Amino acid sequence: MKRIVFALTASVLFLLIISVAAAKDLEIQGKKLVSRKPAFTLTLSSEFQLVDVSTFEVAKENSRTRVYLFIKEKNKQVEEMFILQIADKTNPQAGPMTAPPLKPYTDKRMYLKDKIRKGEVAIDYLVQLMAWNPDTSSLRPIKKKGIRIPSHWALQGQFLFPYLGEHAVLIRYSKDVNSFGRNVSEEGKAWERESISGNEKKAYEAFKKNFMEMMDSIHIKNQ
Repeated sequence: MKRIVFALTASVLFLLIISVAAAKDLEIQGKKLVSRKPAFTLTLSSEFQLVDVSTFEVAKENSRTRVYLFIKEKNKQVEEMFILQIADKTNPQAGPMTAPPLKPYTDKRMYLKDKIRKGEVAIDYLVQLMAWNPDTSSLRPIKKKGIRIPSHWALQGQFLFPYLGEHAVLIRYSKDVNSFGRNVSEEGKAWERESISGNEKKAYEAFKKNFMEMMDSIHIKNQ
């Protein structure tokens, strides 16, 4: 029994050390996000607060992934959410890391899917409608801080890029559809790509503008 307890304690301590190290690899200076590993900078849409840093390993993929969870809240309720995942190659002998293409939750509420290049780096991106799920285990750190996650529609942008075969970066930025200062529908049909109009379309256009500006601001070093 003592061996099992020791093994579990050592495992928890190891993950804690990794999480502390992961936090040092990245920081936010106002609206500027600075990643040191891999080296890139990004201008955010808002000033976010860091809620949680976690890590997990996928041995068969020779990678360890760091997950940074940021939010912007208003009156103790999430208004915007920013999740950064960075996968690091753990086996130097393994082949270069690759990034699979992004997939929407549903085609009918995906408004945009394309690719841009930043020097030698190809960035896949998409914009879609999704629903925040307050019961998702990955969002528990937010609830533990006493901040409510509304269980309704949010607009979300994702972008993904590999970095020199050593890393893969995935960013998911989402914003509550009710935070745009307009009355919008809660019916999914009103948000479908082929029929979106009125306040729903205005909210989407405002979100798209902010998301594209954020993505265009990426400066990737050592390409």
